[in-house]
Amino acid sequence: MTEKNVGILAIEVYTPKTFISQSNLEKHNGVSKGKFTIGLGQDAIGLVNGDSEDVNSLALTVVHNLLEKYSIDPNTVGRLEIGTETLIDKSKSTKTVLMSLFGSNTDIEGVTTVNACYGGTAALFNTFAWAESDGWDGRYGIVVAADIAAYARGPARPTSGAGAVAVLVGRDAPLAFADPRERVTHAAHVWDFFKPDHNVEYPTVDGALSQVCYYQALEDCYLRFADKVEKLGGGGDCSFDAESPDYFVFHAPYNKLVQKSYARLYLLDARRKYEKEEQKTTKSAGEENEQEINSDPLKEWVSKPIEETYTDKVLEKELKKLSSESFETRLGDANAASKLIGNTYAASVFMGLASLMDKIGRDEEGAIGKNVVVFSYGSGSMASMYRLHIRSPSTSTPTSTSAFTISKMSQMIDFPSRLSSRVELDAKELDEVM
Repeated sequence: MTEKNVGILAIEVYTPKTFISQSNLEKHNGVSKGKFTIGLGQDAIGLVNGDSEDVNSLALTVVHNLLEKYSIDPNTVGRLEIGTETLIDKSKSTKTVLMSLFGSNTDIEGVTTVNACYGGTAALFNTFAWAESDGWDGRYGIVVAADIAAYARGPARPTSGAGAVAVLVGRDAPLAFADPRERVTHAAHVWDFFKPDHNVEYPTVDGALSQVCYYQALEDCYLRFADKVEKLGGGGDCSFDAESPDYFVFHAPYNKLVQKSYARLYLLDARRKYEKEEQKTTKSAGEENEQEINSDPLKEWVSKPIEETYTDKVLEKELKKLSSESFETRLGDANAASKLIGNTYAASVFMGLASLMDKIGRDEEGAIGKNVVVFSYGSGSMASMYRLHIRSPSTSTPTSTSAFTISKMSQMIDFPSRLSSRVELDAKELDEVM
């Protein structure tokens, strides 16, 4: 385990100044009450000003504010990497546009990384590795995730949104990627969401397939992550399950998908337990384990082909009952902002992390020592699961000042003030802007 404690020093967010309420959108679209607010679990959509905002302006604003709020000298930045799928130009990258903020400092590594909603996570891992390496020169890294989620008329349009997040990366971080071994990745070739027409920003999306791909990526990551954490802990009684982390942050296209996905971790835990018990061979253990399995409320599904569980409504109801309390404890704070902003593609998982820091940073003392497991997903598909640890920076390194604490993050993010100052637009504006 590394003692460098590379991780996130600071977080800044940008959300549009205007929004549309999902309840009014339900009326405008002529759908039943609760279709979007309950069915999607969303309350509002952040809406950019189509005449004056694009992904470059979102990224410029969030980086400018990060530098200003934390008094970061542009000359102390050595890496800048952007994750976005909202492309204004197929050649000139958003990263190069952002160089206008750094004056005479041209010695800044990094590029724009594109892979649906996963680009920001790839940029974060690249920057973590840079700060961890022997080649690190002591300067800061900045990772930006920014997107405008736009959909054609139809069932996906209510999952639109926009936003940007910038994170400052360095060593001795209060939100540390303390053990780089606590990470797994899933990669597959699927056509769940893609953008073949370069003349429009709308994707071609298969909603049902995309949900299955999300589930499959989560299953692959979670099962291997749990096994890895148990092995790193020495095995034996060191078990990992859906209630082991203090907090989770999930990529959140819409809140209901996150609820269902977290609930499925309970099924995966039951299946892991069942498979382990099946491997035991002694008769006495077998009888005892059989009794345990028979008393498990998920026993009907532990040996069923996993594909048959994706649309099982009886199972979904049982999982919701088992997971609802833990969901509120471990994911409620992380999901609070996205319910009011909407889908932000590459920025989504970072917006969730910012939402969590905004909440728990108000009680920094109570948060120190806790951990956050992050699940990032991008269609096509790429996904990763990794763990961050909340800590107090030491006082023995140049980067450890009072500016870099989760309490400071909370003060700077301040979602309540940001979101309460927004202006609500008529629901018809969504069609006009899109």
